[in-house]
Amino acid sequence: MRRQLVQLAAVLMLATPLFSQSAGLPSEETVNGFMQQTFGYDSSVTWKIASIKPSTAEGLAEVVVVVGNPQGQQVTTFYVTPDGKHALVGDLIPFGAKPFAPAREALEKGVNGPARGPAAAPVTIVEFSDMQCPHCKDAQSVIDKLLADEPNAKFVFQQYPLPQHNWAFKGAAYADCIGRTNKDAVWKFIQGAFDEQNNITEANADEKLNAIADKVGAKSADVAACAAKPETKKRIDDSMALGSSVGVNSTPTLYVNGRRIANMNGLPYEVLKGLVEYGAKQ
Repeated sequence: MRRQLVQLAAVLMLATPLFSQSAGLPSEETVNGFMQQTFGYDSSVTWKIASIKPSTAEGLAEVVVVVGNPQGQQVTTFYVTPDGKHALVGDLIPFGAKPFAPAREALEKGVNGPARGPAAAPVTIVEFSDMQCPHCKDAQSVIDKLLADEPNAKFVFQQYPLPQHNWAFKGAAYADCIGRTNKDAVWKFIQGAFDEQNNITEANADEKLNAIADKVGAKSADVAACAAKPETKKRIDDSMALGSSVGVNSTPTLYVNGRRIANMNGLPYEVLKGLVEYGAKQ
């Protein structure tokens, strides 16, 4: 997988045209053609276009593709120039005297997930997570330690089920419903889903999620009925739209007072803790 992603990065950084674009956003056909030209030599590589949309940088289109091979899947993002002839790979980061203020404001207005910690905390940590995501499962113990070490921080858990995960959206709906009725049980449910992650499949998701709900003190029949409602789907869709609007394209993605941390599992804990403490001072 790493070899294919490195190759994609190398191709994208070439100063030669990648594909043509008449106006606006590149089409799915064009992106698929580009991916075929890049990876067609290796039949083990697959890809799925997750989104094609305007980026936060005026004039650039953002393309998110899920690239897979027998070793696993990874989300990659690249940006297409207005003429449709070049692309850039990597993160676009906010800039300015207060670069994180717009994301912080958007999150303050838009979060709808369960929260814990002081309502008027000097620092707010928002995590966009997917309960079927192994990296999110790994991050949970780090989050728990961070909140224990920083009791004055507020934490919000936002749902961001990835399209390639076949039971993640249902899990997100269950967690959303429990979080609206039982503020204590929701955290046990989320942990329970992570604990059972390897045992949950698309076929047995209802059975497993209902069992976890009952175990944590939520009535599974009521939770399942709530999870199936259109308004619950809209809440998950709204959470995903909020995440995408502030730059989320993979999970887990953390925001500390609006400051985006996309690779928290690769960040030394003391650095993460230092960012939270610094955010509280601001």
